[in-house]
Amino acid sequence: MTDQPPDESAIESRTVAKVLLRLIPCIVVLYVFNYLDRVNVSFAKLTMNDDLGFSETVYGIGSGIFFVSYFLFEVPSNLIMQRVGARIWLARIMISWGIISSAMLFVRGPTSFYTLRFLLGAAEAGFAPGILLYLTYWLPLRHQAKAVAWFLTATALSGMIGSPLAGALLRLDGAHCFGHPLAGWQWLFLLEGIPSVLGGFAIYFLLTNRPQEARWLSPEEQQWLTGRIEADRLQRECHGHTSLAAGLTLPAVWLFSLIYGTMMFGFQGINFWLATIVKQVTGLADNLYVGLLCAIPFTAAMIAMVLLGRHSDRTGERRGHAAVCCAVGALGLLLCALSDSPVWAIACLALAAAGIWSSLGPFWALPPLFLTGSAAAAGLALINSIGNLGGGFLGQYAMGALKDYTKTYKPGLLVVSISLALAAGLILSLRRFLSTFSDRR
Repeated sequence: MTDQPPDESAIESRTVAKVLLRLIPCIVVLYVFNYLDRVNVSFAKLTMNDDLGFSETVYGIGSGIFFVSYFLFEVPSNLIMQRVGARIWLARIMISWGIISSAMLFVRGPTSFYTLRFLLGAAEAGFAPGILLYLTYWLPLRHQAKAVAWFLTATALSGMIGSPLAGALLRLDGAHCFGHPLAGWQWLFLLEGIPSVLGGFAIYFLLTNRPQEARWLSPEEQQWLTGRIEADRLQRECHGHTSLAAGLTLPAVWLFSLIYGTMMFGFQGINFWLATIVKQVTGLADNLYVGLLCAIPFTAAMIAMVLLGRHSDRTGERRGHAAVCCAVGALGLLLCALSDSPVWAIACLALAAAGIWSSLGPFWALPPLFLTGSAAAAGLALINSIGNLGGGFLGQYAMGALKDYTKTYKPGLLVVSISLALAAGLILSLRRFLSTFSDRR
């Protein structure tokens, strides 16, 4: 920015600050609701499995089948959002997933568990890549990693807030709802789904589809922002891809999908198994204390990902940041698997979470370098859906099956650690491809 006239630099600082202040708090809150509904099953498991007679494998399949429907409906959802606008479509997504999440209180056996988890994935499909696509409408490329990092802090924030909250809600076991006693895990599903429904109705009034419609920006700020984003788009079109077909068939998109799948082994492994690991390693009987301890890794993740995202934006470097963070995550999980000390195990989980979550901002700043328009809508959704299918469904099944077979979480952590190490290596291998766009990526 040193070669920019002072007035343009001032407009940039003022406009980007306005956009971040207007959009980021809103989408962070919405994504917190999203992740509460997605992973509250990890705490419900602490009592639900015994109540319903579920094995670890049944839980692993149920938590992972979410990602099968997520995979099937993700790309169509993003393409629909591009046509009808973010405000309407994201509101629809939130309302439907909130209703289905609350309906999880009616689970009575494996079939109903699998069915509702499948429907939850179908309802939620398109939300995360939809937000990522939405941010490309509002921010120049050089500011996106910071924004994505702030957005994705919601996944850590939901764990930081949601873990103690879930532990507390489990204490409602036996409390009556309209004269009928509900188990603690039923209260958990019921109460944590309601905010998403309310948020869906509120989103229509809080989000603006495009900068051209933003009355809270001055004409000068609108002109600068649309001009800068258009300039980024034209630059990407010189080297990148714009068509729907490119977004679905480009080899680079499938390579990024593979990389994201290896990253999601670690990410979803912590999301869906952290409560089980903490309870086993500490031997605590009170789920509220389990929830409080689970908040520690998520707090470390939130702090680290904001700092790393800001550093990645300041230096303009993405690939090295993402690779190093994946390697740190792999190290943390490896050390946790080798530890028998509760204090050391939780410290290692905090290190792992900090590394895994910090990799997400720099990683998601890479695909927009070569995707724009319909290619970005389809490509971002494809990367997210395939990555979550591999790391979400296969990873959760593997964790559950290994836990049933060995009676411990440690073999699963070793598998996840290897997957993250592979992710680091694959990200480093992108150097030649990314050098087409910038030597610093």
